[in-house]
Amino acid sequence: MVNETVRQNMYFTLFRIATFFSVLILLFVMLYVLKEGIGVINIKFLTSMWSHRDITQGGILPAIVGTLFLGIGVAIISIPIGISTAIYLNEYAKDTFFTRMIKLAIRNLAGVPSVVYGLFGLAVFVMFLNLGTSLIAASLTLGCMTLPWIITTSEEALKSVPLSFREGSYALGSTKWQTIKKNVLPHSMSGMLTGSILGVSRAMGETAPIIMVGATFFMAYLPTSVFDKFMALPYHLFILATQHSSPYSREYALGTALVLIVMVFLLNLGVFIIRYRLRRKKDW
Repeated sequence: MVNETVRQNMYFTLFRIATFFSVLILLFVMLYVLKEGIGVINIKFLTSMWSHRDITQGGILPAIVGTLFLGIGVAIISIPIGISTAIYLNEYAKDTFFTRMIKLAIRNLAGVPSVVYGLFGLAVFVMFLNLGTSLIAASLTLGCMTLPWIITTSEEALKSVPLSFREGSYALGSTKWQTIKKNVLPHSMSGMLTGSILGVSRAMGETAPIIMVGATFFMAYLPTSVFDKFMALPYHLFILATQHSSPYSREYALGTALVLIVMVFLLNLGVFIIRYRLRRKKDW
């Protein structure tokens, strides 16, 4: 009994140390970006067009707008398809070898490097479908990259709903779809929404795929069509940090990183508030 207690305390101590270092690393990164990048943040930086020759005279408005358009495009493409696929796989599809292979393939696709999705988007959307390097090609590419994540998290959210909810609905004469719509989806929506937005947030921070399918470092105008090229914060940050010759490029890169972090944080905060309100309605 003593040995088991000692072993349990040892494991708990290791878990606490791992948690402490994880939080410490996160805080270090956040504080470093905040300290080095906050100096360039002002209204002009956030609302002005980019000045390529003198970066101190311009802003990152095109990159902010392009990132927002990209996130909206990815959400429109991937969330409905991902949630619908999860509903079919969990509620309708029979447990066969073929279905299990599909689920395994989806989980494996979630671990494919993003640059591979970039090559896929270049071959299929840019060249084969002749969409060109554009906002729609980038949205489709990142939508494909986000799909496995959304499908997996949505399926797990559906599995968390007790089986008794379905059985009680069937006992009252409800159809399959009525049961899913009235008894399953309301109680799994918070989990599906969280997974979906986390997937979209990840897509908004990707650099490798969008380099191949539509992102550009400098544009003198905002995109007005889904077939236009676009600026994006991750690619803008990458160029400033690695290739730009301006002596101010480092602090402007960190300022851009800070804006991207805040955008993703606000997006996730909004979703967590919605999830909290949805979970308060649960009574089981």
